[in-house]
Amino acid sequence: MLDSKHQTSSSAAPRPPRRLPGRPADARRAVRRAVNEGCRARSLCCDAEAMEDILLVTSELTTNAILHGGGITGFDVDVDSGGVRVSVSDRSDEVPVTAPPVDERGRFRPHGRGWPIVCRLARDVRVAELPCGGKRITAVVPLH
Repeated sequence: MLDSKHQTSSSAAPRPPRRLPGRPADARRAVRRAVNEGCRARSLCCDAEAMEDILLVTSELTTNAILHGGGITGFDVDVDSGGVRVSVSDRSDEVPVTAPPVDERGRFRPHGRGWPIVCRLARDVRVAELPCGGKRITAVVPLH
């Protein structure tokens, strides 16, 4: 009989929980690391312009979750030959909308440009309601 304290099975070992990024800069670092590791492991290439697009989409999604969504409640990155999939969850049920660049008086708005940037740079953008409230936004940005 094996003692459970001394069993060593790499397939049964639980993975430690991921720490959520607290700031957009933390999310960008996590994405850069995931893209570099994922591309190396799959023999894929991510050019500099694609990396800039991926990091900008990440920054916009996390900033919006913090400013408008009540904070980041989930964060995930996946890399495959189709591109980089960045998912950010928050507490808000509100779906992002594109606001006009000027208000009703013709004054420029200081905010509201992030969502159009995400929609332009990502090949696929999806907003999903979460069962316990809130939403998850997933954007797929091509590697080149």
